[in-house]
Amino acid sequence: MPRTMVTVSVEMSDAEFDRHVDAALDAVPPELASLVRNCVVLVEPEPPIGSPGLLGLYEGIPLTERDSWYGGILPDRILIFRGPLMRHCRDEAELIDEIHITVVHEIAHHFGIDDARLHELGYA
Repeated sequence: MPRTMVTVSVEMSDAEFDRHVDAALDAVPPELASLVRNCVVLVEPEPPIGSPGLLGLYEGIPLTERDSWYGGILPDRILIFRGPLMRHCRDEAELIDEIHITVVHEIAHHFGIDDARLHELGYA
């Protein structure tokens, strides 16, 4: 999920950032969280080279594309990028909100929801 950067940066320890990612995951309604299959969420310091504004990334096979052939496959990955998120936000409250939005955005991709629909829902 690429975003435009702001010039102010928020500082937050790695442990505190991770706690906010965990809180965002805990906020996913249980009826949806129980449907997440074969997926891990990881926090990385920075996105891949060439994607400096990327806040999060879903890598995998969405649930909507899995069929009877699906099995024995490494887990999907949701990557949350600490550096761009902290540089994107003006204050801690905005950072916490943006972490939540990014986590929900990437989980939605796991469910097969595309960016156009996420934009309509306010998560893009």
